[in-house]
Amino acid sequence: MSDKVQLAIKGLSYSQTQSGAYALVLGEEGGNRRLPVIIGGFEAQSIAIALEKEVEPPRPLTHDLFCTFAENLQTTLKEVLIHDLKEGVFYSMMVFDHQGQEIVLDARTSDAVALAIRFQAPIYTYHSILDKAGVVLDDKSDSRTNPATAAQSKPSKSLEQLHKEMEEAVQNEDYERAARIRDEIDRYSH
Repeated sequence: MSDKVQLAIKGLSYSQTQSGAYALVLGEEGGNRRLPVIIGGFEAQSIAIALEKEVEPPRPLTHDLFCTFAENLQTTLKEVLIHDLKEGVFYSMMVFDHQGQEIVLDARTSDAVALAIRFQAPIYTYHSILDKAGVVLDDKSDSRTNPATAAQSKPSKSLEQLHKEMEEAVQNEDYERAARIRDEIDRYSH
């Protein structure tokens, strides 16, 4: 469908509107509109771990298990489509290929994105959804952290020390702490 717009993950931060929730920011490819999606802590941790290529959890997370299961059944995720928005809730579908047969499954957007990262599958939405729920941000406010946090100075710990702490947090399955450390590491590049 020509109305589809490809999205990329632009940020993951603590939600300023809902306690215990996170904001996943998806941005349109080649544009400046962003789609903020409020997600739960578990899904945020899963997405953060999948984005962090250097760290592997000691045991598979639920999304990793699903990915391994699908691959063993010769099934791949072709794409994720955020296809609807009702009362502030995004609705998504995952399009799989199973031995040449297309299978479409309904999914929470957070789970669909967590799997898209693992399968390296594209994420799409429609222009109408971006028109309805998208926000326009300048490129300077684009970061994987809260914009207020990103504006702070560089971390006081060394990059090597932060990587070591993140590895320890993952080994201890403290993914929330690992995500915070990852955000500190990201500030080195700003």
